[in-house]
Amino acid sequence: MTDVLNRTYEVKTYGCQMNVHDSERLSGLLDDAGYTPAEPNEQADVVVFNTCAVRENADNRLYGNLGRLAEVKETHPELQIAVGGCMAQKDRDTIVERAPWVDVVFGTHNMGSLPVLLERARHNKEAQVEIKESLEVFPSTLPTRRESTHSGWVSISVGCNNTCTFCIVPHLRGKEKDRRPGDILAEVEALAAQGVIEVTLLGQNVNSYGTEFRDRQAFGKLLRAVGKVQGIERVRFTSPHPAAFSDDVIDAMAETPTVMPQLHMPLQSGSDTVLKAMRRSYRTKRFMGILDKVRERIPHASITTDIIVGFPGETEEDFQQTMDVVREARFTQAYTFQYSIRPGTPAAAMENQIPKDVVQERFERLVALQDEIAWEENKACVGNQVEVLINTGPDAQHGRMSGRARDNRLVHVRAQEGLDARPGDIVTATVTEAKPYFLISDSDYTVRRTPAGDAWDLSQAESCGATGGAASSGPTNLGLPTIRVGAN
Repeated sequence: MTDVLNRTYEVKTYGCQMNVHDSERLSGLLDDAGYTPAEPNEQADVVVFNTCAVRENADNRLYGNLGRLAEVKETHPELQIAVGGCMAQKDRDTIVERAPWVDVVFGTHNMGSLPVLLERARHNKEAQVEIKESLEVFPSTLPTRRESTHSGWVSISVGCNNTCTFCIVPHLRGKEKDRRPGDILAEVEALAAQGVIEVTLLGQNVNSYGTEFRDRQAFGKLLRAVGKVQGIERVRFTSPHPAAFSDDVIDAMAETPTVMPQLHMPLQSGSDTVLKAMRRSYRTKRFMGILDKVRERIPHASITTDIIVGFPGETEEDFQQTMDVVREARFTQAYTFQYSIRPGTPAAAMENQIPKDVVQERFERLVALQDEIAWEENKACVGNQVEVLINTGPDAQHGRMSGRARDNRLVHVRAQEGLDARPGDIVTATVTEAKPYFLISDSDYTVRRTPAGDAWDLSQAESCGATGGAASSGPTNLGLPTIRVGAN
């Protein structure tokens, strides 16, 4: 049998930012256990799927990929396949039935068990299925392999106390559990010490933070505290819930220079009738009032949203109300979804499920409207100076670097010969062209080199030393120290 120290792994991620962050933890666990990341285009010895259960196509993608790996396993018998995340939590009893070549199934509450389960599956030569019903350890206490040397996800809570009828997440991730502020700040400070200059605070309903210790203003206080951590230049958060979004949070955003002028506020529907059926505990007047207050305090804020089209019982009038809200709100971007039945949710059993062709037609109208608005909003940025945190180096085809402006708009900046900007550095450039989904700068620019860029240089040097080849742009193990969560 192949020694663990010579075994490689790959983690494939579906779903939200929470899953991306969880995958960093899974990678860190495998690193600690002696596995090494597979090279690009190399068949890994261990393939881990970190799954999502929110959309129907996530099921299709998973089982399609598992089917392809069944053929690989015939010629590569040492290959191990693990399935974790929300779909594993939901389909615990069916994954191995549908794909008997899977070696490990683990849930959202016991990610830390993955290395042990892989070893047990190898030893026993049979699939290991372990699903816990409650959280074993807070994910941020686990080791990590960060995807970026300059930006870091920081989980402040897990789980959800809401009962939206379309959503299965509370059933899969459990009730909300909050981390202590000191533990969060310790993680942010550790990231800053490693060169990270941007952090994104994560929670299923991030602004409900403080529920467990009964402090309704805890999230605003946390924003201010994180914003003061030396070395952190950009603070973001996702995703808040309109029902719990309070004025003190808007004040914290407006009064903390490092909190970015950006807000992702899920709408889901512009119809109060549909919102009621969804059990969304706000109405459109409340939603638009939040946007008005944010724009009053932060005039140049970029506001994005989530919208579901075709929820059961949605009439053409309901849909038109959503279109009206989109016209009025003028979102910078909207993540639009076609409603799909998710077994186990109340909405799955509702009458008046909308025919697929009707949902598709409405979806196309909504996307067309939002694209038009987004393009108009982006055109208004032409001629403006933007500060771009570079994420990727110049691409071969266009010679442009990519990164995010302070308001989180994606910006492609033409690289200048002899003026290097590394991932993690800040480029100040002028917007010369706009598209619906991004901005372009073909102007001259200035570069501010940052500790984050220095950390990227170091990661590349270490990568070269380890492989003897060209520098890799893949994830870097930043060695984040373990931070224990205080007792509630």
